[in-house]
Amino acid sequence: MTETHPSPALEVPATPGPGIAHDTFTITRTFDLERAEVFAGFADDRRRRRWVRMPGSGATYDHDFRVGGGEDARSTFSLPGVPAETVRNRSRYLDIVPGRRIVFVYEAIVDDVTRWVSLVTVTLEDAPEGGTTLTWTEQATFLVRTGDGSADLPHLRTGTALRLNGLPAALGVEPSTAS
Repeated sequence: MTETHPSPALEVPATPGPGIAHDTFTITRTFDLERAEVFAGFADDRRRRRWVRMPGSGATYDHDFRVGGGEDARSTFSLPGVPAETVRNRSRYLDIVPGRRIVFVYEAIVDDVTRWVSLVTVTLEDAPEGGTTLTWTEQATFLVRTGDGSADLPHLRTGTALRLNGLPAALGVEPSTAS
């Protein structure tokens, strides 16, 4: 696994509150599979649902994998001693090139408040040693910050990396074949 470290967040003062922050991160994984097989992990809803899941309980998904389509997913997330939150992820596909590229935007919404929006580009390339290299590049705009905002990007980057760790199982390969 290769991960690039983000640039320092750029804060734009807002009144009231801590302001908006923009940042970018990239995560790379290599699979011992052809590009078309890795692409199917995004395109085939049965496979996608094995690795793209909402946290919490009672999740619902409405997914339309085509340019102009997207996904609307919702769930309820709760921890002991903390009020339950309604979590929603709403996305739209902007560009899809089978076996090569997926570009989409999404909103992360908690209790009807949009916390952040992101532009994501997923590219699939032939790996030099064989197989496929997947590169996930995300450009995020944090609209509502948690505390001072310093944990927002690490939380998003770690959550995305963990989600991508589930892709090998969805593709029917052993986790050790992904890096």
